[in-house]
Amino acid sequence: MTPQRFHLGWFMNFSANAAWRGPWGGDTGATWPDGRFHVDFARALERACFDYMMIEDSSMVPDHHGGSLETELHHGLYAPKHDPVGLVATVAAHTSRLGIVATMSTSLYPPYLLARSLATLDHLSAGRVGWNIVTSSEDRAAQNYGRDRLPDHDERYERADEFVDLVERLWGSWEPGAVVMDRETGRYVDHTRVSPIHFDGKWHRSRGPLNTMPMPQGRPVYCQAGGSPRGREFAAAHAETIIASAPGVEAMKAYRDDVRSRMERIGRDPDSCKILFVVAPVLAETDALARELAAWQASDTDRLAEAALAHLSALTENDFSGFDLDGPVPQVTTNGHRSTLADFLRGAADAATLREAAARWTISSLELVGSPDTVADAMCAAMDEVGGDGFLVSGEMSRDVVGRVCDGLVPALQRRGRVRTRYTHERFRDNLMEF
Repeated sequence: MTPQRFHLGWFMNFSANAAWRGPWGGDTGATWPDGRFHVDFARALERACFDYMMIEDSSMVPDHHGGSLETELHHGLYAPKHDPVGLVATVAAHTSRLGIVATMSTSLYPPYLLARSLATLDHLSAGRVGWNIVTSSEDRAAQNYGRDRLPDHDERYERADEFVDLVERLWGSWEPGAVVMDRETGRYVDHTRVSPIHFDGKWHRSRGPLNTMPMPQGRPVYCQAGGSPRGREFAAAHAETIIASAPGVEAMKAYRDDVRSRMERIGRDPDSCKILFVVAPVLAETDALARELAAWQASDTDRLAEAALAHLSALTENDFSGFDLDGPVPQVTTNGHRSTLADFLRGAADAATLREAAARWTISSLELVGSPDTVADAMCAAMDEVGGDGFLVSGEMSRDVVGRVCDGLVPALQRRGRVRTRYTHERFRDNLMEF
């Protein structure tokens, strides 16, 4: 029986990344802004036949932790970082098959600007762009765009549904065959096939038409990270790939089954969406060396706890610096990242102190520590039980880490027949939906 293949992506950012100061960081702390680090990373992923890299984003420098920018900037959590749109164009120029996903917010972007930008990127990448659809979750980001606060959590998704409807109409404002390029008549575009859309919704308006040509893919590949019930409904309605974090195989299967059942209820083929679970493998030549490496990485508990709590402060807009690190984990609520907070609180249920819970907090769905063969076996076993669809690699970023994954782990998976050894198609969506 032919083993079931699964997909690979990478959760790409430079912030929240301590690798620059480690023994294999090289000069990345100083040189990443020129884009070469991201290009090197993308080329390695393409060599390993990854489906895509997803470039995360946020639009703020948070100050919720202790009422100051200090902790965030000390650890480089949310800043500094580049706008994903420029990075997509740069990476696209140096790759030919890898899908490249830009995070862009339905709460902060004007719909026309987003539609036009993504159409341009799809042309520049020859049909390899994706859109990570986020609603944003931080009032500090809204304030950078001249607004006092974001709408409530569920309303943001209602607005996002309308936003997606609008941008799809903009992308469809040029009919197939509108570009005629008739040399005899000199006519470049048939004006009868380009029309205004006159969209007048509850929250968004746009006359249209878009002034860019139809995209090679028709529209970008939709990526989403719905974790809350409302987020899952949105993902089930729109997403073609989902970023998922679920603690353990049982939770991974439950999440995938839930989203697929939601898709079936609204008439979508559940196989038209690939759910990739976040993992952060720790790899070395042997299992023993990998365990030593993992222990070393986890040894600086004070730094890990401070960075984790600053991150949670930004995501939830609760100031975790005000809680006793050696006291119990506080029960707080948020209008921000509800699923992230819920996952943290669930994982902290057996922690004796807030310090312990924060230091060990991870969004990795599986603990993957070992040699490439050991980790590959664990990933294959998990996919066999969950049913699919793949993994999104995350964690500290360095050329050493990407080398261990692309030149160690991926070949081990390829030898087992579980991931692709070459790209069959030129465009992102075609490769993603191949299996």
